[in-house]
Amino acid sequence: MISRELAKKIRYIQIYTSKAVNDSLAGEYESVFKGRGMEFDEVRKYQVGDEIRSIDWNVTARMGEPFVKRYVEERELTVIFLVDLSASGAFGSTHQIKNEVAAELCALLAFSAIKNNDKVGLIVFTDRVELFVPPAKGTTHVLRLVRELLDFTPRQTKTDISAGLEYLGRVTNKKSVIFLVSDFIGEGFEHQLRVLGKRHDLIAVSITDPREVKMPNIGLIALEDAETGEQILMDTGSSAIRKEYRRLGAARQGRLRDLFRSMDIDQIEVFTNRDYVLDLVRFFRTRGRRSRP
Repeated sequence: MISRELAKKIRYIQIYTSKAVNDSLAGEYESVFKGRGMEFDEVRKYQVGDEIRSIDWNVTARMGEPFVKRYVEERELTVIFLVDLSASGAFGSTHQIKNEVAAELCALLAFSAIKNNDKVGLIVFTDRVELFVPPAKGTTHVLRLVRELLDFTPRQTKTDISAGLEYLGRVTNKKSVIFLVSDFIGEGFEHQLRVLGKRHDLIAVSITDPREVKMPNIGLIALEDAETGEQILMDTGSSAIRKEYRRLGAARQGRLRDLFRSMDIDQIEVFTNRDYVLDLVRFFRTRGRRSRP
C-alpha cells in the first residue's frame, strides 16, 4: 500500500510527463534513439559488393571461403536509469530538491521510451547499489519506477558513482541507452565511466541547485555537508567570499563538462530552478542534428 500523498504525486507526474511527452518531446526521442542500434542476425556467403569489414574471419577460416556477418536493425531499445539518490540530493533552495527533479526527469524519459515500445530499467545507488529493477515495458512498469524513485529512502548517505557503474556493467551485457543521473559530487569514477561509455550509449544528466554555484548576500550562515556532516560558517555578506564561491562553483561545472567531452559522453545540464523539459528538448535536437549525415 502507498500513502495518499505519494499516490497524488505519482498521478501528478504521470499527467505532467505525459503532456510534456506529447507536447514537447513527440518525435524527438524516436529520432535520436530509435533504430540506432544493430543486432547480429546470421552469417552468409560473401557476395560481390559486400563490405570487407563485415567478413567473419573465424567462419571464413573454418569454411574455406568468405562469409560475412549480417545485422538487422533492433526493433527495440533498452533504456536504463542509473540514479544517484545519496544524501546530497536531498538539498534544495527552490521549490524542489535535486532528488525530486531526478525522479520527474526519469519519469519523462521513461514515458518517452515506452511510447516507442522500448524497455526501461532502474538502478538506484548511494555509495553502493540499493535498488535494481530489471528492464521491462509498459505504463504499469514505468509507474512502479516512478513510485520507487519518489518513495526511496537511502540506507547510506555517501556517494560512490563507480559502484553504480560497476554494477551496471555486471547486469547489462546488451548495449543500452544509459542515463546516469547525479549531482556528481564524488570522485574516483573516471575509469568506470570511460569503460561503460565505450560499451553503451551513456548520457550524463547533471543536476545542480543554483545555490551550489552562486550564493546571495544573506549574512552569516552555517553550511553542512549532507554526506559527511561536516559544518562550516560562511559570511555571505563578504563580496570577496561570494566571488570566490562563484569561482569554485563555475570551476567545478567546467571540470565536469571537460570530463564528459574528453570521453565523448553527452551531458544534459539540469538546474532545479529552470524547466528541465526545455533542457531535454535542446539536447534531443542538438544530438539529432549532429547525427544527420
